Amino acid sequence: MSDNGNLSKGLVQVYTGDGKGKTTAALGLAMRAVGQGLKVIFIQFMKGDPECGEHRFVQKYHPFEMVQLHQSDVFATPKEQLRREAEETFNFAEKALTGGQYDMVIVDEILVAVRDGLLDGAQVIGLINRKPEKVELVLTGRNAPPEVVKAADLVTEMLMIKHPFTQGLSARRGIEF
Repeated sequence: MSDNGNLSKGLVQVYTGDGKGKTTAALGLAMRAVGQGLKVIFIQFMKGDPECGEHRFVQKYHPFEMVQLHQSDVFATPKEQLRREAEETFNFAEKALTGGQYDMVIVDEILVAVRDGLLDGAQVIGLINRKPEKVELVLTGRNAPPEVVKAADLVTEMLMIKHPFTQGLSARRGIEF
């Protein structure tokens, strides 16, 4: 925990939906928390690019910890390997959440791991239930299960109204990654 002790009550926040901005919202929370003296860890599931913009930023400025245990291409990796990687990342996240050294724990794309059958929704509910009182837990990813939505204190659904991907524009370095 931070020496400032600024967080008297931690909540569970969920950022979900088909629209862009879930990870970006979590990164904004991390930045704001660090600015107020809180200690943050950002743990990524289902991502495989250690050269994306957020990793480069964290490597350069060290504002908080960013962990991506596996950097395999999720589209080319066999499902059984992805399942093992998701379980390992989940176990790491659980230790980070309950270990007492962080004020905010962000588990980015954990909900995609549930959607894809790599983790069970009950595991995520168990994680939420083990959250210490003074730790903020942030979960991101598409298709938040109803039980996660019910257990959360704040849920924001990102709605895609219009996106350049539908017009054939590829992801742009510095904007989408």
